[in-house]
Amino acid sequence: MTEQVSNEKIIEREKGIYRVTVMGSIVNLLLLVFKFIAGFVGHSAAMMADAVHSLSDFVTDIIVIVFVRISSKPEDEGHDYGHGKYETLATAIIGIVLLFVGFGILWNGVSSIYRFLQGEPLQEPGILALAAALISIVLKEALYRYTVLKAKNLNSQAMVANAWHHRSDALSSIGTAIGIGGAILLGHQWRVLDPIAAVVVSFFIMKVSIQLLVPCVNELLEKSLPAKVENEIQDIILSFPGVSSPHHLRTRRIGNYYAIEVHVRMDGKISLEEAHRTATAIENKMKEMFGKNTHIGIHVEPLK
Repeated sequence: MTEQVSNEKIIEREKGIYRVTVMGSIVNLLLLVFKFIAGFVGHSAAMMADAVHSLSDFVTDIIVIVFVRISSKPEDEGHDYGHGKYETLATAIIGIVLLFVGFGILWNGVSSIYRFLQGEPLQEPGILALAAALISIVLKEALYRYTVLKAKNLNSQAMVANAWHHRSDALSSIGTAIGIGGAILLGHQWRVLDPIAAVVVSFFIMKVSIQLLVPCVNELLEKSLPAKVENEIQDIILSFPGVSSPHHLRTRRIGNYYAIEVHVRMDGKISLEEAHRTATAIENKMKEMFGKNTHIGIHVEPLK
């Protein structure tokens, strides 16, 4: 019965992630088409770069949909610890895509600034490009807030990463709007504001990508859980009478779940049944604290 409830929750979580991601992908598809048209008709290189950014959003939405389905699969013969790290891999891919997009915007912006300084005139962008940037800011910020809220409820790393991708697009559109607006309102001498704003925004985008990639790399390299979490684990163990000396504590993340292995000491004169009952109680307490899918291994040793 408990296993059935757990499976139902996993299925419900997967459906929730799908609903949010599909909605985001539809918005991204509509935006990227609108931006490409606005960039082409409005003669705005910045808007074309923004459209490419939206295209990367759409691609990462597809990645999330594919990998979340895989990561939600239960343990099988080839994956004793489940498939949680597939979602970590999806998050890493999104971070890498963001890094390349940020660098691409940086490169295009610097190239445009260099050409301007060499005396090459920059083309004036149109009002349609400015309107597209303003619409993108509103839609993408709203999509970010909605996705982050749902990601926290569903405990999904990949959705949080995707939410930040939405916000990075909003930030990119802010820079684009400033550049396009400045070029339109201040005249041809200030058209360089467009690529300058794009360069500034590119650094924000790359910063977000690094913030997403570092936790993924830590997990893939089996970095231990934070000291605060490990202290909580030891406190739980020591809260049980007759249990002492937690040692050889090993912890790590598996996607959205924890894996915990620890040795504890109990009175060597108690029965095997009693020792097993206490170890099971410790496991249940940890799962109450860290989630029902937490992998826990407790090795019992007699007191020295």
